Amino acid sequence: MVCRTPDPEERSLLRKVIDRIADRCRARSLFILHYCTGCGAIELPPTITSRFDSERLGIQPMVSPRQADILLITGYLSVKTLKRVILTYEQMAGPKYVIGMGSCTINGGMYWHSYATIKRLQEYIPVDMYIAGCMPRPEAIQQSFLQLIDNIDKGKANAWLDYYGHYDEYLGNQQALFGQNWHTPTDVIAEAQHYQLFSDNTIGKHTALLAQFASEYVTQPISLATRGSH
Repeated sequence: MVCRTPDPEERSLLRKVIDRIADRCRARSLFILHYCTGCGAIELPPTITSRFDSERLGIQPMVSPRQADILLITGYLSVKTLKRVILTYEQMAGPKYVIGMGSCTINGGMYWHSYATIKRLQEYIPVDMYIAGCMPRPEAIQQSFLQLIDNIDKGKANAWLDYYGHYDEYLGNQQALFGQNWHTPTDVIAEAQHYQLFSDNTIGKHTALLAQFASEYVTQPISLATRGSH
């Protein structure tokens, strides 16, 4: 007996059903990595612990970006700190979500006048949601979690796709801030191909500069003689 091969429409329908189930399960099991850069960290303990208990929503802390689903940035970002945020974001596996917590991530907040303060986070990495306030209360944070859960459940939380589809634009903004020799160890272009998100906007004049610094990714071995001399 030979099994019939499903036609493309049937395969597409099956994929939609599977994706729908995956979104529903994913929305109820989220690990959050909080990148505490300022006073926003004060509001996290009551949000996560017993009073508001975000774990009952399926959200709990995680210490590694490799296992995290949500990157919660809680406070102002300096130019130096943004480099670490980008590196952390790129280490997260997709699908991944970013929440900017507090006015600082929206417009620089009370540090808006500083030359070293990042004013618009979404120019450098995709942001799914902002929580306004200085600082927002736990009730507002939890409500944002609920909104994100609903967006994931409905398949609407897709900002992370934009990083791969328009990587050259994001990299260009990063290079304008950090210099043309800016790069991270993450091969975002290869990841875009892996996720089947590669597009005409993934590469361009900014990604072309990465080849000039590819040699810096190679770590030179340290000989035993060199080790012994220290």
